[in-house]
Amino acid sequence: MMIDWWVLLLLVLAGVGAGLTGATAGLASLVSYPALLAAGLPPVTANVTNTVAMLGTTVGAAAGARPELAGQRRRLVPLCAVTTVGGACGGLVLLLTPSSAFTVIVPWLIGGASLVLMAGPRLRRLAEGAEHHGLSPVTGVVAFLIGVYGGYFGAAAGVLMLALLVTVWSQPLARTNAAKNLVTGSANLLAAIVFSVTGKVVWPAALAVCLGSLGGSWLGSALVRRLPATPLRIGIGIGGLALAVVLGVRA
Repeated sequence: MMIDWWVLLLLVLAGVGAGLTGATAGLASLVSYPALLAAGLPPVTANVTNTVAMLGTTVGAAAGARPELAGQRRRLVPLCAVTTVGGACGGLVLLLTPSSAFTVIVPWLIGGASLVLMAGPRLRRLAEGAEHHGLSPVTGVVAFLIGVYGGYFGAAAGVLMLALLVTVWSQPLARTNAAKNLVTGSANLLAAIVFSVTGKVVWPAALAVCLGSLGGSWLGSALVRRLPATPLRIGIGIGGLALAVVLGVRA
């Protein structure tokens, strides 16, 4: 698929926005996925291309949050393994189900993800009163399911993962957010590899978004230490709901 150079430039800018919002608010795909649709990619093609491109967000976020990730290796390694397997399963589900089913399901996923994002502070307040037990079989199962969702579509998977982690880990939010970026990125890893060998990825678009998201997520990881994400979170949530309505009407 041929894409004009100016469209690729816009996709780089969209990648910057996706990386920035992904690292701070956990909602990268609600910026990058609509941009890929606007570039003319069909829904399933846009989704698999976006999954590959979002690897840049993971790398950039990890590079920008090295101080927050220090000392978390022991619990991150098994959690990343769980979400990696879940992401691969989600990717296979996407490839094995009809594209018409994806077109119908996506508006509901976006709408639900947007509502979860907007309810994020309430979820965190509820979690503050919970007893922190660390990793457990229940945590592993929930993380696996979030990984499946991340491999299938992924919008707001970071918010869902953050909501999970703040209920089981007692530590500063910046450290949990950094861990969330790495764990959700692991869910994309095997799914991205699967998509890469199917021939469905539009590589010029994927590389453009990936390049932008690399820088945006690095910047976002630095900003999350200093800036509140509430205005950005609410704006993206409202935009996501609007997108869900538009895609639902088209479907």
